[in-house]
Amino acid sequence: MSARPLTVMLVAAEASGDDRGAGLMRALKRRLGGGVRFVGVGGERMTAEGLASPFDIAELSVLGLLEGLAAYPKVVRRVRETAALAAREKPDIAVLIDSWGFTLRVAKALRKHDPRLPLVKYVGPQVWASRPGRAKTTAETFDRLLSIHAFDAPYFEAAGLPVTFVGNSALAVDFSAADPDRLRRRIGAGPDDPILLVLPGSRPGEIARVLPAFEDAVMRLKTDWPDLHVVVPAAPTVADAVRARVAGWPHRAHVLEGEEAKLDAMKAATVALACSGTVTTELALAGCPMVVGYRLAPLTYAILKRLIRTKWVTLFNIAAKDFVAPELIQDACNGPALAREVALRLDDAELRRRQVERQYEALAKLGRGGPDPNEAAAQAVLEMLGKRAA
Repeated sequence: MSARPLTVMLVAAEASGDDRGAGLMRALKRRLGGGVRFVGVGGERMTAEGLASPFDIAELSVLGLLEGLAAYPKVVRRVRETAALAAREKPDIAVLIDSWGFTLRVAKALRKHDPRLPLVKYVGPQVWASRPGRAKTTAETFDRLLSIHAFDAPYFEAAGLPVTFVGNSALAVDFSAADPDRLRRRIGAGPDDPILLVLPGSRPGEIARVLPAFEDAVMRLKTDWPDLHVVVPAAPTVADAVRARVAGWPHRAHVLEGEEAKLDAMKAATVALACSGTVTTELALAGCPMVVGYRLAPLTYAILKRLIRTKWVTLFNIAAKDFVAPELIQDACNGPALAREVALRLDDAELRRRQVERQYEALAKLGRGGPDPNEAAAQAVLEMLGKRAA
């Protein structure tokens, strides 16, 4: 047996992918110890697990047509750098996480350089919601899909792509060490003081479009609830931008960084005002009632509105086939409307209780309580390599 350790290439281009990549790295290290090394692209969490990313992934966290066009030259350059990294490091397998546009380009570049390199897509495009043709593209580009949704498989298997359901790592977030009292002490809140958690997204475009509406809602709420404590956990990809924006608010808000502080805040919050995304699943898991808001660039929204085949954007709402948490999208995502929905929940403990209960029911439909997704993903990666070696 060669003394060379297994070399796994991981590519993640945004905060949720960075989190999944870090979890997969931990699981592989638990199984292989020093017999595995990692190369590729990732953020702070993957860096903490031992990955040396050649560039900051924050610049790749773009969403929308116009933003994508503007970023295209930079994306192409980063794809080339990622492919060159693979050529130097000669990985045994490449796992490309979420971020459809960037990881698809990277996969094609890797395939061109080394046709035998096993390519794994971790998190498939949501073809059940829009653009079903992406299932065929995924099947033509990758060797296997690691799916986070149990209902993904038929769409991709019909296109000829083997699918392994590993589960959603957001459903496996461990809140056992989260301490809501620690958060209250940190921000100077009494045991019964209301806390509003504001989560404006992890992409620069989300901060630019969503945070102003959230900010307007917060100002309105502080007028009626002067004792309301406002807490803003900031994703590493946008922490500087969030801190700078919040510094200009007339009322104090506590900007938090780090996973421990975020989990404490999710358990302590009375209500959350959240940008649509992975964080809504984490909030539901923490037992936090929420109001969901989102805004896209107008042209992007006009096009996507014609393509989307579901009327919900929040994952547990899709599972429940109902607006368990209210969704205020595009023009509806404005200060007065957001403040009104949050106020209803601040005023009504029974409404909060019922929403949390229904959120838990929806999470059960998504597979809450299932096997550890990180371990399942690690097992799938190793099985692929075993089959290849045979």
